[in-house]
Amino acid sequence: MCIRMEKGIVAKGREYLVHLNSSEDLITPHASIRAGFIALSLAKNNAASPIVSEARTLKALASQALHPSELMGIEGISAALLIAAGVSDKAANYMDENDKKKAIRGLIKNFLEPAGPDFLEELIYRFLITRGDALGGKMRNLAGILAQQKISRTIISTLKIAGISYHWLESNSNKWISQKDDDAEIELKLKGIAWVKSNKMRTLIYNIKPPFVGKNVDLCLFNCSFIKVNSDTYKNPNFYIALGELKGGIDPAGADERWKTAKSALNNIRKCFSDYGLNPKIFFLGASITKSMANEIWYQLESRVLNNAANFTNENQVTPLCNWLVNL
Repeated sequence: MCIRMEKGIVAKGREYLVHLNSSEDLITPHASIRAGFIALSLAKNNAASPIVSEARTLKALASQALHPSELMGIEGISAALLIAAGVSDKAANYMDENDKKKAIRGLIKNFLEPAGPDFLEELIYRFLITRGDALGGKMRNLAGILAQQKISRTIISTLKIAGISYHWLESNSNKWISQKDDDAEIELKLKGIAWVKSNKMRTLIYNIKPPFVGKNVDLCLFNCSFIKVNSDTYKNPNFYIALGELKGGIDPAGADERWKTAKSALNNIRKCFSDYGLNPKIFFLGASITKSMANEIWYQLESRVLNNAANFTNENQVTPLCNWLVNL
């Protein structure tokens, strides 16, 4: 076990000792795993609510039909009928009107008419199957999205407590927005944060692929103003201060595999920068960390392979790591 030099003060380059005393601190406790599963379940239910509402609306409108053949004559449900036919939004973009009508007729002839008087229930079930499949694709990355939102909110809180103003990059418009008094839930649509501290301009961007790295990196901290961050900045390794991997998955069954993926990504980052004679800070945050993972992460911290790490489920670890990023 490493001992801190003084309470609250650690040697430069070993800032992880602010929130970690040993590998044991990195292990995810059972209570945090349980809480993580509950949080994911609630988020999935929230994401499914619009689809359930759409299905109810479809049922109300489609109930005008006494026979499946009458569905095509009901105004305002053709898009839903196409979905029930198994055509995704992406696939629909490649179809003309005749193709779409053909798909809907196939739905009516092959599935709704054979259902007899229960054709309305059959329609709703098939609508939900297609919409649910699309939702499932989004849900597979839900843990990562929630983790990114938590990091964003923690960084924003760290900046505000320090009295540092910030700008944030709105994901839909891709525009930088200045800090406002009411910043509730901006983390839901944020993909970058920028600030200035001690005359040092810093910009953090999520999920980009530096050309010289060749793979996506979860978090990249740049040594420049948000005004100068663009595709040319991404190409220049000299602008990068820190890069990190974030694994928000909470299921212990996949923890070791997620760490294996993250470790490979971090090793690739180091190699790519070393080719330029550069050594930016490297860090890792994980939600589900097993004992074997914790031992390996701790070894990398102690040997300076990793510069910082934290268990994502522990606020007392996430906050110091975010504070470390803000002060780099």
